[in-house]
Amino acid sequence: MTAPVLRAAAVTRTYAPAGDVPPVHALRGVDLEVRAGERVAIVGRSGAGKSTLLNILGLLDEPSSGSYALAGHETADVTHAGRDALRADVLGFVFQDSHVLGHRTVAENVELKLAVARVPRADRAALVTDVLARVGLTHRAGALGRLLSGGEKQRLAIARAIVTQPPVLLADEPTGNLDGANADTVLGLFDEQAARGTAVVVITHDPRLAAWADRALVLDAGHLASAVAVA
Repeated sequence: MTAPVLRAAAVTRTYAPAGDVPPVHALRGVDLEVRAGERVAIVGRSGAGKSTLLNILGLLDEPSSGSYALAGHETADVTHAGRDALRADVLGFVFQDSHVLGHRTVAENVELKLAVARVPRADRAALVTDVLARVGLTHRAGALGRLLSGGEKQRLAIARAIVTQPPVLLADEPTGNLDGANADTVLGLFDEQAARGTAVVVITHDPRLAAWADRALVLDAGHLASAVAVA
């Protein structure tokens, strides 16, 4: 069995408000391992700790205790610059709000990700062309981001996230604003990415996504309370 591409062990996250307000225990001893090519859904209600866990997995926050290793790197030992490099090289992000740059074209939105990832300029055009074909946006390459439909914006967000072929794709409510047909398209693109070896982790409050994943976990009050094997 291959080593996990991400591994959280006994991770906690506690927020200490000012004054006499009791501390908030957002995560309580979370253990999680995800391997290359695996599709994992983490399901939970609002306030269960999903966003906090996603921020730690995405190197946007640090655990209060416990450990988190990403692509073989113990993140507690990585400098701030090293975390930025890991985020650029290892992670792709897809959010419910696609965060498309409306004043940039579709192709420019994708190329900006390549620039952040330090891909040589001479190599970018071919990569942009390839990924836009994969998500079905070749015909919209010159369109401004603000002119896209909701489904097109989410496909663009996926193109931007996967153009560097990251080992890990993190998605936060990626189908929340989409109708059924567009949601199916998004999940199909995730399936394709997993088949290429990317670990796909989806954070959602929608239990229907559990049926799509290889493995579904339930986050409840900061605990990964149960796991459901999905056939």
